[in-house]
Amino acid sequence: MTTYETTASHDKALTGRRSLLALAGAALFATAVPWPAAAAAAPAAPIEQLDGALLATMKAGNGGRSFSTRYAALAPVIEQVFDLRTVLAGSVGFSWPTLPPQEKARLASAFLRYTVATYVANFDSYNGQFFEIEPGVREVGNGEVVVRTRLMRRDRSPVVLDYVMRRGAAGWKAVDVLTDGSISRVAVQRSDFQELLASGGVPALAAGLERNAANLSGGVA
Repeated sequence: MTTYETTASHDKALTGRRSLLALAGAALFATAVPWPAAAAAAPAAPIEQLDGALLATMKAGNGGRSFSTRYAALAPVIEQVFDLRTVLAGSVGFSWPTLPPQEKARLASAFLRYTVATYVANFDSYNGQFFEIEPGVREVGNGEVVVRTRLMRRDRSPVVLDYVMRRGAAGWKAVDVLTDGSISRVAVQRSDFQELLASGGVPALAAGLERNAANLSGGVA
């Protein structure tokens, strides 16, 4: 069983509640899964890049690559594919616009480490899995579309992951991930984050994210 299939046990370290859901070095990794030139034009192109990166991460785990090596390789892909600032703002909720810049910066740094560490830990071994992306996209309003993917597994049902994509100045980027077609990661994180914000404000939330990233990575993230 991969860490992906037991991710709930890791995410409990952040808030005590279930949360949802990522190679020898970055240069080698980039050669294995180059960034598509048409990424800005097609909503699915960034997800194709992410899927390739996740498969490379899984295979690198089988190859005995260290967590820090896999983390360094995957981090730039996560930053390219996701609009992490928007994901974080949605996860924090209504209080985000009122936060001082230095608090936003600390949360952004901690959230990046937490997000990358979660993907690296979840996609840690390869056993013939592969991704499928459904043709076309589903419009959900406000200029956003959904790209549906399936992680196909041997002798097990596929894992369905829907990426909510929004086009900005840098092209299409993911702003949310839906599991089982409806469970929003942003919504779940918002619920979890509110507990820490209510108990200790931004310092408590940032510390929780940093602690969970350290737990997932064995202290290297």
